[in-house]
Amino acid sequence: MGKIPNDLVELLEKLISEGGSDLHITAGAKPKIRLHGDLVDLDEYDPLTPAEAQNLCYSVMTELQKKKLEEQFDVDFSFGIQRLSRFRANVYIQRGSVAGAFRMIPYEIPPFEQLGIPPVVQKFASLKKGLVLVTGPTGSGKSTTLAALIDKINKERKVHIITIEDPIEFTYSHKMALIDQREVGSDVLSFASALKHILRQDPDVILVGEMRDLETIQAALTVAETGHLVFATLHTNSAPETINRIVDVFPPNQQEQVRTQLSVSLQGVVSQTLIKRKDGKGRVLAMEIMIPTPAIRNLIRENKIPQIYSTMQMGQAETGMMTMNQSIVGLYKKGLISYESALDASNDKKALQRELDKIKYAKG
Repeated sequence: MGKIPNDLVELLEKLISEGGSDLHITAGAKPKIRLHGDLVDLDEYDPLTPAEAQNLCYSVMTELQKKKLEEQFDVDFSFGIQRLSRFRANVYIQRGSVAGAFRMIPYEIPPFEQLGIPPVVQKFASLKKGLVLVTGPTGSGKSTTLAALIDKINKERKVHIITIEDPIEFTYSHKMALIDQREVGSDVLSFASALKHILRQDPDVILVGEMRDLETIQAALTVAETGHLVFATLHTNSAPETINRIVDVFPPNQQEQVRTQLSVSLQGVVSQTLIKRKDGKGRVLAMEIMIPTPAIRNLIRENKIPQIYSTMQMGQAETGMMTMNQSIVGLYKKGLISYESALDASNDKKALQRELDKIKYAKG
């Protein structure tokens, strides 16, 4: 027979001791953790009843959060447990019972080197204005990359940083910068409403947790155009897809103007994913990096987005740009990832397979 967890803290401690990233609570199943990308049972526990699942989730929620869950059927929030970690949570209703997903967010922001972020991305922290986009699927480390960039600015520049997040994940203390963090739902109504009046708050650097809708994207572009540095995220998998996603949000009669805005204000697109390490010891970061050279800015303006990849490949040596396949090939050459994992992570599997096969045959 298994056991019933005493409280959620017990399970979150287990998550961290096992080296997992997420804890899942749902009725009818054992508590599960995501370990190196895979979901695994915490076998010492029994499957949870609906009452147990609800009690575990409710134990870290405020009355306001419980009320929101009952009204809207899911709620995002974050919380910290002293001497353990911070966590981002989504508690939701499934089949009439309460379930929850809890992601670990370390108190300390890992350094760039530990994260595997190349020096060219670190340079974004020195920019004075423009738009920098960090993209990728959920769980690809976007928030951590952005936190490392914000932390670098916080340590090195006398500026005013404002973050708009849903929910607040990493927390910062004031260092060389003054930093204000606003949470959607408790400090501000929405991303768009926060951006509407943000220039009156005299910011230099703005972090937009997610560009979800036309109003937010439009406001972020305008703020970036007016001499401010804006960091934001999107759930896209490549630089060309990111540009298309932004443009396609707008009505056709505005798209040419948006392409022109992007061609001027865009300073970089980073698309990332995490790939399982060959040695089984966690995951490693693969990163596509686009720096808008004059040639790329022209392609954006002229709506020749598919040609961006070939321009990125040609500009790799002088700018530090790389496509996702080039990043994956680099990890494979170093022996960090397997042939199968490399192919799984690629958006252009045929092209990558040709490159990987060349390396295999060269090794004999």
